[in-house]
Amino acid sequence: MSDAPRDPGRETRRDKPWLFRTYAGHSTAAASNALYRTNLSKGQTGLSVAFDLPTQTGYDSDHELARGEVGKVGVPICHLGDMRMLFDQIPLEQMNTSMTINATAPWLLALYVAVAEEQGADIARLQGTVQNDIIKEYLSRGTYICPPKPSLRMITDIAAWTREHLPKWNPMNVCSYHLQEAGATPEQELAFALATACAVLDDLKGKVADEDFPTMVGRISFFVNAGIRFVTELCKMRAFTELWDEICRDRYGVEDAKYRRFRYGVQVNSLGLTEQQPENNVYRILIEMLAVTLSKNARARAVQLPAWNEALGLPRPWDQQWSLRMQQVLAYETDLLEYDDLFDGNPAIERKVAALKEGTRAELALIDGMGGAVEAIEYMKGRLVESNAERIGRIEKGETVVVGVNRFTTTEPSPLTTGEGAIMVVDEAAERNQIGRLQDWRSARDDSAVRAALADLRAAAQGGANIMPASIAAAKAGATTGEWGQVVRAAFGEYRAPTGVSRNPSNRTEGLEAIREAVDAASSRLGRRLSFVVGKPGLDGHSNGAEQIAARARDCGMEIHYEGIRLTPAEIVRAAREQRAHVVGLSILSGSHMPLMEELMTRMRAERLSEVPVIVGGIIPEEDAAHLRRLGVAAVYTPKDFELNRIMMDIVGLVDARPVAAE
Repeated sequence: MSDAPRDPGRETRRDKPWLFRTYAGHSTAAASNALYRTNLSKGQTGLSVAFDLPTQTGYDSDHELARGEVGKVGVPICHLGDMRMLFDQIPLEQMNTSMTINATAPWLLALYVAVAEEQGADIARLQGTVQNDIIKEYLSRGTYICPPKPSLRMITDIAAWTREHLPKWNPMNVCSYHLQEAGATPEQELAFALATACAVLDDLKGKVADEDFPTMVGRISFFVNAGIRFVTELCKMRAFTELWDEICRDRYGVEDAKYRRFRYGVQVNSLGLTEQQPENNVYRILIEMLAVTLSKNARARAVQLPAWNEALGLPRPWDQQWSLRMQQVLAYETDLLEYDDLFDGNPAIERKVAALKEGTRAELALIDGMGGAVEAIEYMKGRLVESNAERIGRIEKGETVVVGVNRFTTTEPSPLTTGEGAIMVVDEAAERNQIGRLQDWRSARDDSAVRAALADLRAAAQGGANIMPASIAAAKAGATTGEWGQVVRAAFGEYRAPTGVSRNPSNRTEGLEAIREAVDAASSRLGRRLSFVVGKPGLDGHSNGAEQIAARARDCGMEIHYEGIRLTPAEIVRAAREQRAHVVGLSILSGSHMPLMEELMTRMRAERLSEVPVIVGGIIPEEDAAHLRRLGVAAVYTPKDFELNRIMMDIVGLVDARPVAAE
């Protein structure tokens, strides 16, 4: 019996699959360690660590701003003991670890290196990535600490230090993922990410020898998003690959093609996951994964997929396993990895790639004309808010179809979302336990050694020395995340990024006439313009929703007050009093809505503001929403409430329902 004839398009060998990752971490280091080891036993081939918001923003778990946030969106890491527990029985020398960390990246990398040394690892063999992209934090994610220039300095400090000590480590993952989540068009996503990479490389040039610079260019990696328009997304990845090669060659003179290679990891789009008919998200995730795997010449080096139910709450281990199995089926059961690139020479693909490149070059030229990415932060933020408003408007009008949301909404009850345990809930005792361990750590350490190490860290920060050696020494001495954060805040100052929401109405008021008339009527009745205070309490930096609510309220004729992210309940209540707010609206997406809203409502009553309606939006299960309503919250909105105009009319209705007091 003869062998089957060989397919001439088929390669002689099967390509190695990309790294399979699951973005994970919650509750405590011990719980996250157990999850990591379980995932690795299921065939996951790399780790992707999610840190909680206090860790990301340089606060200890017992800080005022950390209340309700500990262990919610990731694992809390306060000190070397936590990092030691996180990687217990996981040999770091054999791992490829991605850490999604930005403002505190020097500190988390220092803790990681210290644990690796304790394990006896040769740190020169460590492989992995710290995201370390602070510019996109100003634009979209919000976990920044310091102003742009010292933040850029710390990014390149890591790069210079890893060149010497961790040569296999990626010191920066230029992250366009959150840009798309914030509403970026493909051209904006390409341009803003590439401009960020150029800002880092321009700063890095002065920190490494000329002969080492091409190698460092080769260590810069990217972390991207892939949305549902998967042909456009595939073309975007091919455009990324070609533009990066062009920039490395023409702008930086890198001659060796291997150092110009566009190396990227991906998480597919979480923004498009729907609360309504969430089972449809399985198909969305699969389709989006195809965009970054089908084209061999632009294939991701690492893929992590969200879980189908992330719009409902924290996914369970089973949900994460479903996403991992999706990758494994594509990589091992199909013949995808047996062929060369499927799209080379395709005229439709080539036209789309050329158009994306043309639009990106024009945007890059504009940013360069402003002085580069750092100088263009306010411009880029404004563009993202405008683009996101246009995206939401298209969904509201039905121009963009979202199955189960604005079309085909008739459905059967889903057996996947019913019953106890349908989503994972972080044990509220985890925060108390974490704080207890933190206090025990402080009690047991050598305080004089910690003080000396922090003094050296302060001197390095203020004196311009590389921040990494002093950070590693502080980690080994027993310093905490909050103490490291205090030092950099004192040395470099704190920063508030632009909100992107101007006080002037946009040109998108068409179709808002009825709402504007209702706002005018309510304002006349009140004797002054309807005042709406929008707030982001806690450490949650996902500000897209708050920005869009504020912008739409502005366009509807309300007087808005929006200061941006990271406010305490006390600060929001003070703003409500000072602005004489008629309505207060809050956005909380980190799962910390219960403790934050309880405190805010208590403070509203104490300030005799009980008559001011409070509304809140977030990923809030119905059981929690019912509790919030019992606390006095006037309305609760979740991702299914995508019609902003209806929310605007609800606000007017809440104001109209109040008796008019003397103004």
